[in-house]
Parts: sequence; C-alpha cells; structure tokens
Amino acid sequence: MFKNLIVYRIAALWEGDFAPIEQALAKTPFLECGATQEKSCGWVPPRGEDHGAMLESIGGQWIARFMVESKTLPGSVLARKVKEKAERIEQETGRKPGRKESKELKDEAKLDLLPMAFTKQASMWVWIDPTARLLVLDTASQARADEVVTRMVEALPGLSVSLLSTKTSPQAAMAHWLKEQEPPVGFTVDRECELKSASEEKAVVRYGRHPLDIAEVQAHIDAGKLPTKLAMTWDDRVSFLLTEGLQVRKLQFLDTVFEGRKADEGGFDSDVAIATGELAKLIPELIEALGGESTP
Repeated sequence: MFKNLIVYRIAALWEGDFAPIEQALAKTPFLECGATQEKSCGWVPPRGEDHGAMLESIGGQWIARFMVESKTLPGSVLARKVKEKAERIEQETGRKPGRKESKELKDEAKLDLLPMAFTKQASMWVWIDPTARLLVLDTASQARADEVVTRMVEALPGLSVSLLSTKTSPQAAMAHWLKEQEPPVGFTVDRECELKSASEEKAVVRYGRHPLDIAEVQAHIDAGKLPTKLAMTWDDRVSFLLTEGLQVRKLQFLDTVFEGRKADEGGFDSDVAIATGELAKLIPELIEALGGESTP
C-alpha cells in the first residue's frame, strides 16, 4: 500500500463528514468497459469485498480506492483496419477518401476493434487525513491525480484542495543538501539522484547505486545542473525518491517499521494503520525540511 505520493492540502472551510463522503463515492462505482467503450473508471471497495463500503475509516484515517480500466489498440492494427476500409471504398467508388472521411473511417475501425481489444486495470489508493487536512494519492502521474481530484471535487460539495507547496523548492533544497552534504535532521541522502541542466541542451546526469558525497556531484551543481530526483531515507524507517515537483516515488517501508509485528497480524486494517501512521509523521517533517508550507 502506497508506492508513490502526491499530496494536496484540503481547504480549511470544508467540513467533510465520513458518511456523506462514502455515500457520494458509492454513486459512481467502477463498472467494467462495455464492448465499444475505451475507458471506464470509478470507485471500488478498498477492502476488495464485493458490495463493500467505498470508504473505510482505520484509526481515524479515511481510505478509498479508485479504479481505471482501459482498452488498448496497437496503432499498427488500427492503421491496417483503416487502410482496408479505405481500399474498399476506392475499389467500389474509384476515389480515395478525403480527410474528413478518413477520420470517420478511423472512428469506425476503432469501434470494430474495441470488442476484441485487451483491457488493462489500474487502481489508486486515496487517503484523506481529516485531522491534518491532507488528501494523499498513490500515483506518480500528475494527470491521473488531477483526474481523481476533479471527480472528488465534483462529488463532494464544498471540497477545495490545492497541491502542497513549500517555502523552499525541493530542487533548491536538494541542491543544498548535495552540495553542502548536510541533509535535514532526521533524513539521510541515499545513493540515487538525477541532475539536469537548465540550458537549452537539457543535459542529464543520473547516479544509481552510487555514493553522492563526491566532488563530481558538487561540480555538476556548480556547473548549473540542478537535482530533479534524490533518494532519501527518513528516520531509518521509510525510503523514497523526492522529485522537484514535491512528489514522493519509490516509497518503501523498511524493516524497522515491522519490528515486533507477528506474522499473522497482516491484513487491510494493519496495512493501513502502518502506512498512514508512518506517513502522517513523515509528511510534516518533510514539509519542515523544505522550509515549511507556503500559503497561497
């Protein structure tokens, strides 16, 4: 549970209650794609139980799950189908289809092929921390996050959120940590980073499984390359990759988190409690390491 984080601040004026939110999400459940439908999305029970609740409360933390199903048509297959249709018209009428008709042929070909297309499903954990007023999405894609946020705002009257923003940009902070070899209190710098030049060449240097406390990294920063990704560990409990856009990727809970946990103590409630318990501490400390939260 939770491999990536995109974090939003919930506006102070919103008074969200658990029951109305669950009822609102239940109005737009996920349904599999129809025969000629390219994409379908909606909410599924986070516990994975048929006809279960669409929102769960574990230790005061609210958890939902958003599902997307899409059908994929290889471009070459679609192009071949369109070509067949165009050739048939040319044989029957002696003319080649124009631009408008070609577009219509493409739409027809897509409808013909969609019932035979492979489907792919992807789900996203959605976490609402009502006390800290945070909305956290488990995705590395800002576009997918925006889609879910839009649906939530439409479904929940009065809900207003904004991407979390800090007084010090992640890029400036990461550059300082690498150059001065002074990570913030409670954090360590690990062995992965990406540096990118701001010049027209957009030169990129990547380090993987490599020490970063070396003069070469500092020289790249002095030459104008700025960090876009940096691997870090918090409190010897959670490792992650911080991006210039304040996204958290490659999130991993370390063994110390699970010390004292018995083998039979797993399950949905336990997983949620552990994940949200750790992240509820990590997020504010990361905000503090970046100079505090900036207000609009």
